[in-house]
Amino acid sequence: MTMLLRTLTFCAALGAVDLAVAAELSLAANTTGKNVHFMREQLDLFEKQTGHKVNLVTMPPSSSEQFSQYRLWLAAENKDVDVYQTDVIWAPQLADQFVDLTEAAKDVVGDYFPSIIQSQTVNGRLVALPLFTDAPALYYRKDLLEKYSKTAPKTWDELAATAKEIQEKERAAGNADIWGFVFQANAYEGLTCNALEWIKSSGGGQIVEPDGTISVNNEKAAAAIDRVKEWIGTIAPEGVLAYQEEESRGVWQTGNAVFMRNWPYAYALGNGDDSAVKGKFDVTPLPTASEGEKPSSTLGGWNLAVSKYSDEQEAAIELVKFLSSKEVQKQRALQLSQLPTLAALYDDAEIAAAQPFMPSWKPIFQSAVPRPSAVAKVKYNEVSSKFWSAVHNTLSGDGTAAENLELLEVELTELKGDSW
Repeated sequence: MTMLLRTLTFCAALGAVDLAVAAELSLAANTTGKNVHFMREQLDLFEKQTGHKVNLVTMPPSSSEQFSQYRLWLAAENKDVDVYQTDVIWAPQLADQFVDLTEAAKDVVGDYFPSIIQSQTVNGRLVALPLFTDAPALYYRKDLLEKYSKTAPKTWDELAATAKEIQEKERAAGNADIWGFVFQANAYEGLTCNALEWIKSSGGGQIVEPDGTISVNNEKAAAAIDRVKEWIGTIAPEGVLAYQEEESRGVWQTGNAVFMRNWPYAYALGNGDDSAVKGKFDVTPLPTASEGEKPSSTLGGWNLAVSKYSDEQEAAIELVKFLSSKEVQKQRALQLSQLPTLAALYDDAEIAAAQPFMPSWKPIFQSAVPRPSAVAKVKYNEVSSKFWSAVHNTLSGDGTAAENLELLEVELTELKGDSW
């Protein structure tokens, strides 16, 4: 056999091996902001590096709808999805359906914030790797606050007063569409996040305490929700009762809100070339009920988990480690303004230059308030659903906060039974 023939034979054999190990994967990911476009770019890079193919299964932006679909697929032992983009609160509920990544991630796990790794560890099993972390803040129109000699509000009452004054004066000046404050009050997981912030920052606890005590039925919690009810139709549009993150951002980004409560992803989009508020806004910690209370941002964040029903678990783990790597997280921070889960990236000069708000956001998420998913475990989704329903009923005028929280306490007590 000639040297050329031997070389061709070897190359053909090598190609056959490559084809044999190449996997076709499917990743389920949400559609908030520009996540899909960014994810597809990274998947194309992964495909070039590994020879694997990855299909992107796009999910609705509502985390509640996304969770419901995931639970159906996993209960059916669906093999069509290999990797799931998961909310930080889902680990206790879906842990048994995911591969333990402890061994596969042992070389990188020490690079992540310990609290985030802990949130994805259930019964000693690391069920997901952190993709990005999240904690909301108050976005404000610095140009309008300067125009009317106002400062960023420290308390909720100060926010309401400033929002009302600027809204009225701007409307009198001809800006008929402007509102004082937009947030997320639809009946879904996002309302749980918002309402937890209102209550916790008012000294009203955190729905269910870490020791399992149901604490939500108290005067401070009721007062916090009643305060927000007064905003509906005054400084916030009636339509806010149907707003999720993207609806709020839509109003904000067209220049029709003074304040907005939202997650970090809205920062980069707000400074995009198509944004009416580009260069006109800043962010600050969420307000409190009174001076002395600690600001309370709900801990958010998204992770990547490998389905135990996947036939391509090795390649799927490879994909998870790639997407949660330092290089990809840096690009995610630069392009999407999403907070890294790797401590080293908060000292990255390029990120600090492109996203000057990001280093100052670190203490916001490090002191963020977790939802009671760790204590409620598999019952968390029902806890949250009952909570957001009680809050939404109150905001919609169906019963007072005190009445609805009293009913909620009864429902949660029944749900809890002897223990969570």
